[in-house]
Amino acid sequence: MVVIISGAGIGGLTVALTCHQLGIPVKVFEAVPKITPLGVGINLQPHAVRELFELGLADQLDAIGLRTREVAYFSKHGLPIWAEDRGKWAGYNWPQYSVHRGALQMLLLDAVMARLGADCVTTASKVTGFEQTASGVLVTINGEQQVQGDVLIAADGIHSTIRAGFYPDEGAPVWGGAVLWRGTTRAKAFLSGASMAMAGHKDLKFVTYPISQPDENGLSLINWIADVKFDNSATWNREDYNRQGKLADFLPKFGDWNFDWLDIPDLIRKADAIYEFPMIDRNPLERWSFGNITLLGDAAHAMYPIGSNGATQAIIDARVLGKYFKSHGINAAALKAYDAERRPICNAVVLANRGNGPDQVLQVVEQRCKGRFDRVEDILSPNEMAKMAADYKKVAGFDVETLNNAPSILGKLDDKNT
Repeated sequence: MVVIISGAGIGGLTVALTCHQLGIPVKVFEAVPKITPLGVGINLQPHAVRELFELGLADQLDAIGLRTREVAYFSKHGLPIWAEDRGKWAGYNWPQYSVHRGALQMLLLDAVMARLGADCVTTASKVTGFEQTASGVLVTINGEQQVQGDVLIAADGIHSTIRAGFYPDEGAPVWGGAVLWRGTTRAKAFLSGASMAMAGHKDLKFVTYPISQPDENGLSLINWIADVKFDNSATWNREDYNRQGKLADFLPKFGDWNFDWLDIPDLIRKADAIYEFPMIDRNPLERWSFGNITLLGDAAHAMYPIGSNGATQAIIDARVLGKYFKSHGINAAALKAYDAERRPICNAVVLANRGNGPDQVLQVVEQRCKGRFDRVEDILSPNEMAKMAADYKKVAGFDVETLNNAPSILGKLDDKNT
């Protein structure tokens, strides 16, 4: 009995830790020769944090990230529109975290290596083929090595080879018409000191939040994203975590965004490094599971980075998959049940993010008054703002009352494997 996982990203590593918690043998194959901490900041919502806590990673999360206190929305002129508490400040039983994506991946990798052994993850090993067998699945690695397993989990990202095998005519990811310039800057945190701030509107937006505790000089690592929409005739570069961005391509658009709570041009200019990334996703699928093979994380539901849900949904995928391994066994029936539960939820999040998710509050203000107002309540009622935020939480599965009252996904477990 063995679960084969293609991909050692956040989703794949969480599957490995979940299987270990259930006493299920795992083999993880990762295409890159060496796993390094790529990316910039991400957020983990309370329902994903709950699962990582149940994997025994609470102390490690506090060591690498910051507990997010609030999310605050501002017009393109820096005027406050809406703010709401997050995590435990909002009444959740679990916090929300702002972390570096690469640091989270390395945290999960270290846990996998410590608990499952250094030979659990094999790098420079790309899944290049697969076939169903009477006893499970036969997986081909690098075009030559063959490995037998009970099931194959495709956690191999937005360019999943396994997804392409089932959907050969799908083509490239879907570009949303926007390019994201992302970076980190060592600076003093703003607002509450643990705030996620968003300013602008759908066509021109700036998102920023600290992802570390202040150092001895009072400086935190501040993550930021400059989001610029282009017309439909524009082209885009394939996404690459290492593609260097150029200030001249986007800084002029934010040149006068010096607000009383944050000097955005200064934050951008002082960045350690800047990366360019197109805003892309994949169209929702009608099916993830095919016999003894299923899709997970970005391979199943790559989504726009709106609403802070990409990594969160991959973690929930892994835990729900574990739930069905526990109840159904390591077989096609478990994968089918996982598919039936998770796919409609994730497809809805993908579509909600295309509709601007909770950030739609920015667009409404822009459309109604071009971002200038004396009293925001005259432009958008508090009830309207609260409803936009609440509706998205329900779609993404983390409205506070439902989550706090929900039973553990995996139920009672022997904690010897955490």
